[in-house]
Amino acid sequence: MSKSVILLSGGLDSLVALGAGINEYGIELALTFDYGQKSVNEEVSASKKICEYYKIKHKIINLDWLRDITNTALVSDKEIPTENLGTEKSAEDVWVPNRNGLFLNIAAAYADSYGYDYIIFGANKDEGKTFPDNTEKFRTEMTKVFEYSTLQKPKVIAPLINYGKDDIVRLAIYESIPLELVRSCYNSGRYHCGKCESCKHLKQALVNNKAYNYINLLFGE
Repeated sequence: MSKSVILLSGGLDSLVALGAGINEYGIELALTFDYGQKSVNEEVSASKKICEYYKIKHKIINLDWLRDITNTALVSDKEIPTENLGTEKSAEDVWVPNRNGLFLNIAAAYADSYGYDYIIFGANKDEGKTFPDNTEKFRTEMTKVFEYSTLQKPKVIAPLINYGKDDIVRLAIYESIPLELVRSCYNSGRYHCGKCESCKHLKQALVNNKAYNYINLLFGE
């Protein structure tokens, strides 16, 4: 039987990748990363609750050094962009140096040590339009790298790679994945801010799926 490790931020994509893939890939461990992001406390809390819900192990990885070399809005004092979203400029504003590459390499070390067959992450079609590390090409190339850098040779899997945000929310509802536990906001605070790019994508997908109850729960409206 296969077993896997997943990258879990607590956001929509990683939550649904976990909920939809837990049985197929035998997901046993979730890794959440603290690199000094503004929403780290909320991400860690959400990820912990998600892991408790699915009864899998949870590990928080501290990356202080990544915070020290990151000067984008997710980490620094710069304001999170709320305009011109979906552009190259907005992508640069929230870019963290080699984030997904680094996270996958750390997960590969766990896979090599504990015999995990797969590394799961929430790359998807919409984010792949602006972030090259959310594409099918990136996924396949990382799998090739691990054929050389590990003995276990885990395969990188992105169950949502062909899904847009509307599709992801629709899948979550169909699979009864607990969307009330999600934390997708780039900012800190009790509720999702509703202004950052991640919030706007989530909210629009909820509206498009008529999931208004989750808007009340997540955005405090």
